[in-house]
Amino acid sequence: MATRIRSYSKINLGLAIGPARPDGFHGLTTLYQTLDLHDLVTVGARRADKTQLVLTTNHSRVPTDGRNTAWKIVERCLERLGVTAEVEISIEKNLPVQGGMGAGSANAAAALIALERELGLALPGARRLELAAGVGSDVPLFLLGGAVLGLGRGEQVVSLPDLPRMACLIAVPNIGVSTPQAFRDWDALAAGASLTASVEHDRLMELSLAYASLYAEPGTSGIVRNLNPEKKQGNSASDKDVQSGVPNGLAENTLLSLVRTGVENDFEQVVFPAYPSLRETKRLLMGTDSEAPALYAALSGSGSALFGLYRSDAEARAAQQRIQSAATQAGVRTFLTETLPRAAYWERMFAG
Repeated sequence: MATRIRSYSKINLGLAIGPARPDGFHGLTTLYQTLDLHDLVTVGARRADKTQLVLTTNHSRVPTDGRNTAWKIVERCLERLGVTAEVEISIEKNLPVQGGMGAGSANAAAALIALERELGLALPGARRLELAAGVGSDVPLFLLGGAVLGLGRGEQVVSLPDLPRMACLIAVPNIGVSTPQAFRDWDALAAGASLTASVEHDRLMELSLAYASLYAEPGTSGIVRNLNPEKKQGNSASDKDVQSGVPNGLAENTLLSLVRTGVENDFEQVVFPAYPSLRETKRLLMGTDSEAPALYAALSGSGSALFGLYRSDAEARAAQQRIQSAATQAGVRTFLTETLPRAAYWERMFAG
Protein backbone atom coordinates (compact mmCIF):
# COMPACT_ATOMS: atom_id res chain seq x y z
CA MET A 1 0.00 0.00 0.00
CA ALA A 2 1.33 3.44 -0.95
CA THR A 3 2.41 6.01 1.66
CA ARG A 4 0.52 9.31 1.77
CA ILE A 5 2.19 12.38 3.29
CA ARG A 6 0.94 15.85 4.17
CA SER A 7 3.41 18.13 2.43
CA TYR A 8 3.34 21.26 4.61
CA SER A 9 4.18 24.84 3.66
CA LYS A 10 6.36 27.53 5.24
CA ILE A 11 6.60 31.26 5.72
CA ASN A 12 9.67 33.38 6.37
CA LEU A 13 9.58 35.33 9.62
CA GLY A 14 12.22 37.74 8.40
CA LEU A 15 14.79 37.33 5.64
CA ALA A 16 18.10 39.19 5.32
CA ILE A 17 19.95 39.08 1.98
CA GLY A 18 23.72 39.12 1.89
CA PRO A 19 26.15 39.58 -1.00
CA ALA A 20 26.36 37.26 -3.98
CA ARG A 21 28.74 34.35 -3.40
CA PRO A 22 31.26 32.85 -5.86
CA ASP A 23 28.75 30.08 -6.66
CA GLY A 24 26.20 32.66 -7.80
CA PHE A 25 23.90 32.30 -4.78
CA HIS A 26 23.32 35.02 -2.19
CA GLY A 27 24.00 34.52 1.48
CA LEU A 28 20.80 34.53 3.52
CA THR A 29 19.67 34.56 7.10
CA THR A 30 16.02 33.66 7.63
CA LEU A 31 13.64 32.21 10.19
CA TYR A 32 11.39 29.60 8.62
CA GLN A 33 8.09 28.60 10.22
CA THR A 34 6.02 25.67 9.00
CA LEU A 35 2.26 25.99 8.46
CA ASP A 36 -0.62 23.51 8.55
CA LEU A 37 -1.58 24.39 4.96
CA HIS A 38 -0.42 21.50 2.78
CA ASP A 39 -0.33 19.50 -0.44
CA LEU A 40 -0.67 15.72 -0.43
CA VAL A 41 2.14 13.54 -1.77
CA THR A 42 1.64 9.80 -2.28
CA VAL A 43 4.51 7.44 -3.05
CA GLY A 44 4.34 3.77 -3.95
CA ALA A 45 7.61 1.88 -4.41
CA ARG A 46 8.73 -1.70 -4.94
CA ARG A 47 12.14 -3.18 -5.60
CA ALA A 48 12.87 -3.89 -9.27
CA ASP A 49 15.76 -4.78 -11.55
CA LYS A 50 15.75 -1.27 -12.98
CA THR A 51 14.69 2.08 -11.55
CA GLN A 52 11.62 3.59 -13.17
CA LEU A 53 9.81 6.73 -11.98
CA VAL A 54 6.31 7.92 -12.83
CA LEU A 55 4.94 11.22 -11.49
CA THR A 56 1.37 12.48 -11.78
CA THR A 57 -0.29 15.63 -10.48
CA ASN A 58 -3.55 17.56 -10.60
CA HIS A 59 -1.82 20.85 -11.52
CA SER A 60 -0.86 21.72 -15.09
CA ARG A 61 2.11 23.89 -14.05
CA VAL A 62 3.84 21.16 -12.07
CA PRO A 63 6.45 19.27 -14.14
CA THR A 64 6.09 15.49 -14.25
CA ASP A 65 9.66 14.65 -15.21
CA GLY A 66 13.21 15.15 -13.95
CA ARG A 67 12.64 18.90 -13.48
CA ASN A 68 10.37 18.16 -10.51
CA THR A 69 12.05 18.38 -7.10
CA ALA A 70 10.21 15.29 -5.84
CA TRP A 71 11.43 13.31 -8.84
CA LYS A 72 15.00 14.56 -8.30
CA ILE A 73 15.18 13.65 -4.63
CA VAL A 74 13.68 10.17 -5.14
CA GLU A 75 16.07 9.42 -7.99
CA ARG A 76 19.11 10.65 -6.04
CA CYS A 77 18.06 8.87 -2.85
CA LEU A 78 17.79 5.54 -4.67
CA GLU A 79 21.27 6.06 -6.12
CA ARG A 80 22.74 6.80 -2.69
CA LEU A 81 21.00 3.79 -1.15
CA GLY A 82 22.19 1.57 -3.97
CA VAL A 83 18.62 0.45 -4.62
CA THR A 84 16.68 0.09 -7.86
CA ALA A 85 12.90 0.37 -7.70
CA GLU A 86 9.74 1.20 -9.58
CA VAL A 87 8.33 4.33 -7.96
CA GLU A 88 5.02 6.09 -8.49
CA ILE A 89 4.68 9.64 -7.13
CA SER A 90 1.37 11.51 -7.00
CA ILE A 91 1.22 15.20 -6.01
CA GLU A 92 -2.15 16.70 -5.14
CA LYS A 93 -1.60 20.46 -5.21
CA ASN A 94 -3.48 22.75 -2.84
CA LEU A 95 -0.69 25.28 -2.30
CA PRO A 96 0.17 28.07 -4.73
CA VAL A 97 2.89 27.22 -7.24
CA GLN A 98 5.91 29.57 -7.00
CA GLY A 99 4.22 31.57 -4.24
CA GLY A 100 7.13 31.79 -1.80
CA MET A 101 5.69 29.12 0.51
CA GLY A 102 8.14 26.35 -0.32
CA ALA A 103 5.54 24.10 -1.90
CA GLY A 104 7.85 22.38 -4.39
CA SER A 105 10.56 21.94 -1.76
CA ALA A 106 8.05 20.49 0.69
CA ASN A 107 6.89 18.05 -1.99
CA ALA A 108 10.48 16.84 -2.33
CA ALA A 109 10.91 16.32 1.42
CA ALA A 110 7.56 14.53 1.61
CA ALA A 111 8.49 12.26 -1.31
CA LEU A 112 11.78 11.38 0.41
CA ILE A 113 10.09 10.52 3.71
CA ALA A 114 7.43 8.45 1.94
CA LEU A 115 10.04 6.62 -0.15
CA GLU A 116 12.01 5.69 2.96
CA ARG A 117 8.90 4.24 4.57
CA GLU A 118 8.03 2.30 1.42
CA LEU A 119 11.51 0.77 1.17
CA GLY A 120 12.12 0.36 4.89
CA LEU A 121 15.44 2.12 4.39
CA ALA A 122 16.75 5.59 5.20
CA LEU A 123 19.93 7.57 4.75
CA PRO A 124 21.72 8.75 7.92
CA GLY A 125 20.47 12.13 9.13
CA ALA A 126 23.40 14.22 7.91
CA ARG A 127 23.36 12.57 4.47
CA ARG A 128 19.60 13.14 4.19
CA LEU A 129 20.10 16.85 4.83
CA GLU A 130 22.99 16.96 2.36
CA LEU A 131 20.83 15.27 -0.27
CA ALA A 132 17.97 17.68 0.41
CA ALA A 133 20.25 20.73 0.14
CA GLY A 134 21.46 19.53 -3.26
CA VAL A 135 17.89 19.44 -4.54
CA GLY A 136 16.79 22.88 -3.30
CA SER A 137 17.63 25.52 -0.71
CA ASP A 138 14.29 25.20 1.10
CA VAL A 139 14.13 21.39 1.14
CA PRO A 140 16.17 20.73 4.34
CA LEU A 141 13.86 22.82 6.54
CA PHE A 142 11.02 20.39 5.78
CA LEU A 143 13.09 17.56 7.25
CA LEU A 144 13.00 19.44 10.57
CA GLY A 145 9.68 21.33 10.78
CA GLY A 146 8.63 24.01 13.25
CA ALA A 147 10.80 27.11 13.70
CA VAL A 148 14.06 26.71 11.76
CA LEU A 149 16.98 29.08 11.31
CA GLY A 150 18.23 29.08 7.72
CA LEU A 151 21.76 30.18 6.83
CA GLY A 152 24.03 29.90 3.79
CA ARG A 153 21.62 30.10 0.86
CA GLY A 154 18.92 28.91 3.27
CA GLU A 155 19.92 25.25 3.13
CA GLN A 156 22.01 25.27 6.33
CA VAL A 157 19.34 24.65 8.94
CA VAL A 158 19.22 24.73 12.72
CA SER A 159 16.14 23.77 14.76
CA LEU A 160 15.03 26.59 17.07
CA PRO A 161 12.68 26.45 20.05
CA ASP A 162 9.15 26.50 18.70
CA LEU A 163 7.08 29.61 18.53
CA PRO A 164 3.63 28.98 20.00
CA ARG A 165 0.88 27.99 17.61
CA MET A 166 -1.03 30.98 16.25
CA ALA A 167 -3.64 31.82 13.64
CA CYS A 168 -2.37 32.69 10.18
CA LEU A 169 -3.94 34.14 7.04
CA ILE A 170 -2.23 33.62 3.69
CA ALA A 171 -2.99 36.00 0.81
CA VAL A 172 -1.99 34.88 -2.68
CA PRO A 173 -2.32 37.51 -5.45
CA ASN A 174 -2.90 36.46 -9.04
CA ILE A 175 0.57 37.66 -10.05
CA GLY A 176 3.87 35.85 -10.04
CA VAL A 177 7.18 37.15 -8.71
CA SER A 178 10.41 35.91 -10.28
CA THR A 179 12.91 35.07 -7.54
CA PRO A 180 15.96 35.48 -9.86
CA GLN A 181 14.65 38.91 -10.91
CA ALA A 182 14.06 39.88 -7.28
CA PHE A 183 17.69 39.03 -6.50
CA ARG A 184 18.85 41.08 -9.51
CA ASP A 185 16.76 44.01 -8.34
CA TRP A 186 18.24 43.65 -4.86
CA ASP A 187 21.77 43.71 -6.28
CA ALA A 188 20.91 46.87 -8.24
CA LEU A 189 19.44 48.48 -5.13
CA ALA A 190 22.48 47.55 -3.06
CA ALA A 191 24.85 48.90 -5.71
CA GLY A 192 22.86 52.13 -5.96
CA ALA A 193 23.01 52.54 -2.20
CA SER A 194 26.77 51.87 -2.25
CA LEU A 195 26.36 48.89 0.07
CA THR A 196 29.62 47.02 0.42
CA ALA A 197 29.92 43.28 0.91
CA SER A 198 30.97 43.82 4.51
CA VAL A 199 27.88 45.94 5.20
CA GLU A 200 25.65 43.25 3.70
CA HIS A 201 27.42 40.60 5.76
CA ASP A 202 26.74 42.69 8.87
CA ARG A 203 23.03 42.59 8.00
CA LEU A 204 23.12 38.80 8.10
CA MET A 205 25.01 38.81 11.37
CA GLU A 206 22.59 41.28 12.96
CA LEU A 207 19.55 39.17 12.13
CA SER A 208 21.31 35.99 13.28
CA LEU A 209 22.12 37.63 16.61
CA ALA A 210 18.57 38.92 16.92
CA TYR A 211 17.19 35.40 16.55
CA ALA A 212 19.74 34.04 19.02
CA SER A 213 18.89 36.70 21.61
CA LEU A 214 15.19 35.92 21.31
CA TYR A 215 15.78 32.34 22.40
CA ALA A 216 18.25 33.12 25.20
CA GLU A 217 17.31 32.26 28.77
CA PRO A 218 14.84 34.77 30.25
CA GLY A 219 16.68 37.69 31.76
CA THR A 220 19.84 37.26 29.66
CA SER A 221 18.74 38.86 26.39
CA GLY A 222 16.99 42.00 27.55
CA ILE A 223 13.74 40.68 26.11
CA VAL A 224 10.95 40.20 28.62
CA ARG A 225 8.54 37.42 27.71
CA ASN A 226 5.72 35.63 29.45
CA LEU A 227 6.76 31.99 29.20
CA ASN A 228 4.60 30.63 32.02
CA PRO A 229 2.11 28.16 30.50
CA GLU A 230 0.35 27.84 33.84
CA LYS A 231 -0.74 31.48 34.00
CA LYS A 232 -4.50 31.76 34.32
CA GLN A 233 -6.46 33.36 31.53
CA GLY A 234 -7.89 36.81 31.90
CA ASN A 235 -10.72 38.55 30.10
CA SER A 236 -8.92 41.57 28.65
CA ALA A 237 -8.11 41.89 24.96
CA SER A 238 -4.41 41.44 25.70
CA ASP A 239 -5.17 38.04 27.24
CA LYS A 240 -6.78 36.55 24.14
CA ASP A 241 -5.54 33.14 23.12
CA VAL A 242 -5.23 31.60 19.72
CA GLN A 243 -8.28 29.37 19.59
CA SER A 244 -6.19 26.24 19.07
CA GLY A 245 -5.25 26.29 22.73
CA VAL A 246 -2.09 28.39 22.94
CA PRO A 247 -1.26 29.33 26.55
CA ASN A 248 -2.37 32.78 27.60
CA GLY A 249 -0.36 35.58 26.00
CA LEU A 250 2.46 33.29 24.86
CA ALA A 251 2.01 33.62 21.10
CA GLU A 252 1.63 37.39 21.23
CA ASN A 253 4.52 38.05 23.62
CA THR A 254 6.97 35.75 21.83
CA LEU A 255 6.16 37.09 18.38
CA LEU A 256 6.22 40.73 19.50
CA SER A 257 9.61 40.07 21.05
CA LEU A 258 10.75 38.86 17.65
CA VAL A 259 9.27 41.91 15.92
CA ARG A 260 11.13 44.19 18.34
CA THR A 261 14.42 42.73 17.10
CA GLY A 262 13.75 44.53 13.81
CA VAL A 263 12.85 41.44 11.83
CA GLU A 264 11.83 42.16 8.22
CA ASN A 265 12.00 40.66 4.74
CA ASP A 266 14.57 42.41 2.54
CA PHE A 267 12.72 41.30 -0.60
CA GLU A 268 9.93 43.75 0.24
CA GLN A 269 12.28 46.61 -0.65
CA VAL A 270 12.40 45.52 -4.30
CA VAL A 271 9.19 43.52 -4.74
CA PHE A 272 6.77 46.15 -3.42
CA PRO A 273 7.96 48.93 -5.80
CA ALA A 274 7.62 46.50 -8.71
CA TYR A 275 4.19 45.25 -7.55
CA PRO A 276 2.47 48.05 -5.56
CA SER A 277 -0.64 45.92 -5.02
CA LEU A 278 1.40 43.61 -2.78
CA ARG A 279 2.17 46.52 -0.46
CA GLU A 280 -1.56 47.20 -0.21
CA THR A 281 -2.21 43.53 0.57
CA LYS A 282 0.27 43.72 3.43
CA ARG A 283 -1.43 46.87 4.73
CA LEU A 284 -4.77 45.08 4.78
CA LEU A 285 -3.25 42.04 6.48
CA MET A 286 -1.77 44.28 9.16
CA GLY A 287 -5.08 46.11 9.73
CA THR A 288 -3.33 48.68 11.91
CA ASP A 289 -6.38 50.95 11.96
CA SER A 290 -8.76 48.07 12.75
CA GLU A 291 -9.88 46.56 16.04
CA ALA A 292 -7.96 43.36 15.26
CA PRO A 293 -4.50 44.24 13.89
CA ALA A 294 -2.03 41.53 13.02
CA LEU A 295 0.82 40.72 15.35
CA TYR A 296 3.02 40.62 12.26
CA ALA A 297 2.59 40.57 8.47
CA ALA A 298 5.12 40.21 5.67
CA LEU A 299 5.96 38.85 2.26
CA SER A 300 6.96 35.17 2.36
CA GLY A 301 10.23 34.53 0.58
CA SER A 302 10.26 36.59 -2.60
CA GLY A 303 6.47 36.29 -2.86
CA SER A 304 3.99 36.65 -4.22
CA ALA A 305 2.27 35.12 -1.16
CA LEU A 306 1.96 37.28 1.95
CA PHE A 307 0.89 36.32 5.45
CA GLY A 308 -0.44 37.76 8.67
CA LEU A 309 -0.25 36.25 12.17
CA TYR A 310 -3.06 36.93 14.65
CA ARG A 311 -4.08 36.48 18.26
CA SER A 312 -7.12 34.37 17.35
CA ASP A 313 -8.90 32.69 14.49
CA ALA A 314 -11.58 35.39 14.70
CA GLU A 315 -9.01 38.12 14.08
CA ALA A 316 -7.60 36.18 11.13
CA ARG A 317 -11.11 35.92 9.69
CA ALA A 318 -11.55 39.68 10.15
CA ALA A 319 -8.39 40.23 8.09
CA GLN A 320 -9.72 37.85 5.47
CA GLN A 321 -12.89 39.93 5.27
CA ARG A 322 -10.84 43.14 4.87
CA ILE A 323 -9.04 41.67 1.86
CA GLN A 324 -12.14 40.18 0.27
CA SER A 325 -14.00 43.48 0.62
CA ALA A 326 -11.24 45.65 -0.89
CA ALA A 327 -11.72 46.59 -4.54
CA THR A 328 -7.93 46.63 -5.00
CA GLN A 329 -7.69 42.96 -4.03
CA ALA A 330 -9.62 41.40 -6.91
CA GLY A 331 -8.20 37.98 -7.69
CA VAL A 332 -6.40 37.61 -4.35
CA ARG A 333 -7.01 34.17 -2.82
CA THR A 334 -6.93 33.80 0.94
CA PHE A 335 -6.30 30.73 3.11
CA LEU A 336 -6.95 30.46 6.83
CA THR A 337 -4.45 28.21 8.58
CA GLU A 338 -2.16 28.12 11.63
CA THR A 339 1.52 27.79 12.40
CA LEU A 340 2.66 24.22 12.95
CA PRO A 341 5.14 23.54 15.76
CA ARG A 342 7.65 20.73 15.30
CA ALA A 343 5.89 18.03 17.32
CA ALA A 344 2.58 18.61 15.53
CA TYR A 345 4.39 18.71 12.18
CA TRP A 346 5.57 15.11 12.61
CA GLU A 347 2.47 13.83 14.41
CA ARG A 348 0.16 14.95 11.57
CA MET A 349 2.42 14.19 8.62
CA PHE A 350 1.30 10.67 7.70
CA ALA A 351 -2.13 11.02 6.15
CA GLY A 352 -2.95 7.32 6.06
